Amino acid sequence: MREPEVAKSAGFCFGVRRAVDLVYAEAANADVPVYTYGPIIHNEQVVKDLENRGVIVISDLEELRGMPSGKIVIRSHGISRAEYRTLKESGHEVLDATCPFVQKIHRLAEEHSRNGEVILIAGNPKHPEVQGIIGWTQGEVYTIQSAEDIACLPDLRSGKVCLLAQTTFNYKKFQELVEIIEKKGYDIIVLNTICNATGERQAEARRIAGRSEAMIVIGDRHSSNTQKLFEICKEECENTYFIQTSSEMDYQKLEYVNSVGITAGASTPNNIIEEVSKNVRNEL
Repeated sequence: MREPEVAKSAGFCFGVRRAVDLVYAEAANADVPVYTYGPIIHNEQVVKDLENRGVIVISDLEELRGMPSGKIVIRSHGISRAEYRTLKESGHEVLDATCPFVQKIHRLAEEHSRNGEVILIAGNPKHPEVQGIIGWTQGEVYTIQSAEDIACLPDLRSGKVCLLAQTTFNYKKFQELVEIIEKKGYDIIVLNTICNATGERQAEARRIAGRSEAMIVIGDRHSSNTQKLFEICKEECENTYFIQTSSEMDYQKLEYVNSVGITAGASTPNNIIEEVSKNVRNEL
């Protein structure tokens, strides 16, 4: 077996690294409690390490009532307008680590909905990023992930429609959804708001999986972008494994494999990627 091929785009993206670095810096230097509104990223190992450093995860804004005054960090996924207002009025110092690409979608959703356009969001309605985007709209808003979702939409031909996308949405699926919607005859503006880093990560993962006999995708089970990487790689390589840490991988399965590819989601620390890569090499 030759040397495993590790995707150059694997691991922390710009927005995640920015948020994580901010929390680590605050945990090391702050003389007041440090809170994060939700886990700072979808990675159990990083969240637990931060908790060991005194960072407190707040899952509900009601929890802030009566908590000692401190600093609260908004994670890279972003939050709704109402949540942001509540945080600003909470008496705590707010540190906004919302990814700039997500903030751009907030502005677009707010602007186009204010103009009376119906907002369509290509994304998972249960994901915090999508929930945050919805929270910046006014009027009608719908989420879509499939042709079936589009078929369930009401007739939108009477007004204008604006289509946005979750930053980590599968680019190929987005193109497919656009083709279906355009046949509906809507007066629609399509804004591809998929993050460039996401598109590059997905394209590289597809290329590597296509030339590998086995593919390892590393990331948290709750990570939307990692789940999409797994789906993409599985389409190209039947022997694709989804793991969170190196301990979850049965490396003996690679004993008779000649080529292995490795990629990782945007919330996966480099040390986990390096450990997996090292263990693959040990099977050579």
